[in-house]
Amino acid sequence: MAGEKLLAQNKKARHEYFIEDSYEAGIELVGTEVKSCRMAKVNLRDSYVQIRNAEAFVNNMHISPYEKGNIFNRDPLRVRKLLLHKKEITKLLGLTAQKGYTLVPLRMYLKRGKVKLEIGVCRGKHLYDKRQDLKEKAMKRDMERRV
Repeated sequence: MAGEKLLAQNKKARHEYFIEDSYEAGIELVGTEVKSCRMAKVNLRDSYVQIRNAEAFVNNMHISPYEKGNIFNRDPLRVRKLLLHKKEITKLLGLTAQKGYTLVPLRMYLKRGKVKLEIGVCRGKHLYDKRQDLKEKAMKRDMERRV
């Protein structure tokens, strides 16, 4: 993670899903969207990745309009194409075909001046799994306070 600047993180995804695997993908953006991303005006909550026609797209990802972009601004919730290798897309398509798996954006970051999106192959948690995670987190926090 050296040389990476975190732009946005989907904390809700770690609470709602078990993350089985993660992939790094480029994202197709226009100029004003890149400027808005550099200012960290991105929201990944409720976004998801969908594969159509052997191409990956991210839906419901909100990138706020750039203040100085005027007519060049695009729709903040538009569908954006992800840049992945064909083998990765077919592998992800096979994984999502299995019952209970979905593709969720985990974080957006800058790497060598390029905007990257980390997507996770996730399986949904049940309510008792979430409770167990919260209990473990609380126990860990208590142990750190005692030391």
